[in-house]
Amino acid sequence: MAEITLESLTKVYPDGTQAVTDLQLDVASEEFVVFVGPSGCGKTTALRMIAGLESITSGEVRIDGTVVNDLPPKDRDIAMVFQNYALYPHMDAAKNMGFALKMRGLPKAEIDIRVREAARILGLSDSLHKKPRTLSGGQRQRVAMGRAIVRNPQAFLMDEPLSNLDAKLRVEMRAEISRIQRDLGVTTIYVTHDQTEAMTMGDRVAVMRNGFLQQIAVPKELYERPRNLFVAEFIGSPAMNLVVADVAREDDEVWVSFGPHRLRLAPETLESHPELSGYEGRQVILGIRPEDIEDAAVLREAHPDRVISVVCDIREDMGSEVYVHFNVPADPGTTREVVVVDDAEDHEARLAAERERGGGVDFIARLERTTEARERQPLSLAVDVTRLHFFDPETGVGLDGSVA
Repeated sequence: MAEITLESLTKVYPDGTQAVTDLQLDVASEEFVVFVGPSGCGKTTALRMIAGLESITSGEVRIDGTVVNDLPPKDRDIAMVFQNYALYPHMDAAKNMGFALKMRGLPKAEIDIRVREAARILGLSDSLHKKPRTLSGGQRQRVAMGRAIVRNPQAFLMDEPLSNLDAKLRVEMRAEISRIQRDLGVTTIYVTHDQTEAMTMGDRVAVMRNGFLQQIAVPKELYERPRNLFVAEFIGSPAMNLVVADVAREDDEVWVSFGPHRLRLAPETLESHPELSGYEGRQVILGIRPEDIEDAAVLREAHPDRVISVVCDIREDMGSEVYVHFNVPADPGTTREVVVVDDAEDHEARLAAERERGGGVDFIARLERTTEARERQPLSLAVDVTRLHFFDPETGVGLDGSVA
């Protein structure tokens, strides 16, 4: 299978719009890499440049070491799976899957063998005679994948292939695509705006924003060591809680304070965040993931230096867990200015709502279903201080020592 290299890949449209800027990426043979980011971040444009469907302003696309900038799509030996399936309505599933092979002039017997093998892999053997209109959304998506598989390409490029499916089917299909990619061992680049999809499918995930690559890493590293505020807030569901906090040393202990709350940092936290020592007496952006907050009442031991007292605003029962929303009377300033949201109007609306409420920062805690948290009632929450995140308030860069 193919290695794909993007060298300073850049796309600027005639009106001056910079869609992708200096994208550097190496995709190993048989690797599954996912591009993820909000709408307009450049992920689909990058994919289309690799496919040859979009011209390249500057930089190179190399497939197995060969520069393919000037090659037409049909000569790049890659197969693309689109969001809208792009099936021919008058052809049955078998003819849709084998059409590209027919256009290449392959013998009918070979086309039939390839189509039937792809159908076996995809669980479509009983549906080959059906027209697209009689197939379910999941079956249509499988036919679109089958059309790619029969070509035996060097690489798959997938542009949000599951976005038209319902939630249940999306979960089933992302597991199916992962299995097929692993079994076939085909180099794959997959585009999605869904971070859950990205984290569950990719060997590595590339997070993009405003045309720039923010971070590429294995899912675990993205979650545990986000490079900046954007990645921190984008990766994880519910999103990471972010708040401006003061760092201070007292009696040889380091504390972070936000609003009325103070947390004493554990020695292992200081060891894993060596840059934090330079912020004593200064402010940082403190990040706390919702799942790193527990109901202190259900813990056997909850150290008082790691407990915050709040009032539950909203309780959301999710069945297996409970989301508790509460407000912290602290400075939300930098957390809302550094992290760019998709819609500027929505951003302003959120800020206006916070001002109308009297300010503060909205937090979410992801608690066990045994919690007794009740709306408008006081609640003690224990924070896992070994899993805190810290960011520079000016640059938004993470302070975990992983970024040069």
